[in-house]
Amino acid sequence: MKNKKVLIADDNALNRRVFQNIIGQIYAYDIAENGYAVLQKIKENHYDLVLLDIQMPQLDGINTLKIIKQEKLTKAPIVAVSAFAEIQDRDYFLSAGFDEFISKPVKPKQLLESLHRLMLPGSEQANQSKGTNEVMDRSVLIKLLKFNSKENIRLVYNDFIEETEKLLDQVEYLIKYGDFPEIGTKLHIIKGNSGTLGAMSMYNFTQKFEQDIKSGNFNNTLKDYLYLKSLFVQFKNLCQSSEFLNP
Repeated sequence: MKNKKVLIADDNALNRRVFQNIIGQIYAYDIAENGYAVLQKIKENHYDLVLLDIQMPQLDGINTLKIIKQEKLTKAPIVAVSAFAEIQDRDYFLSAGFDEFISKPVKPKQLLESLHRLMLPGSEQANQSKGTNEVMDRSVLIKLLKFNSKENIRLVYNDFIEETEKLLDQVEYLIKYGDFPEIGTKLHIIKGNSGTLGAMSMYNFTQKFEQDIKSGNFNNTLKDYLYLKSLFVQFKNLCQSSEFLNP
């Protein structure tokens, strides 16, 4: 199906790589890092589907969609992708004009089946799989390995480890200087990335940690940071073990 082309729009480099590795095995793709880049690429190229992250800098997904609709830039299906929303928010995104909604952490099977259904009407709906609170949801790794080489998957997880180490260092610095709102921004990135890659104990705890920061509950911030760091060390050790890519 390389005759079908998908535009992947996400400001997070790790998310883009995950999407590329999943989608690229079946469809041709192009990437954009923000809403303005999406508009420019749609004007210059033909796409059969646009995968549009909601939370992007400069021009977010909602306003990007509005411009696409107002200027009638494409008739291709446009899929909303968001780490903020839950699956029950699907109705909101559909009412806003999107053709489908996919929540992060992205499930490869759901993603591919949704894309296939939208570009080739008549295929079956995707099924949601349940998350776990284990260090690693092995089903996520199995699905990623189904569509990618072990070398590519190792690169993705190595990128995750490197980026998360930097983000945790930044969180520690922000705690030291009391910049709590910015901590939430860092945690949001960690939450989305860990969920996408199946680091479920990290994902679930970061979700709680981020919510506390958003609610102004800073009483346990240092304690929560140290616990999150310990969960990350567990996941990092698992990723670096010899058995990791042999699920």
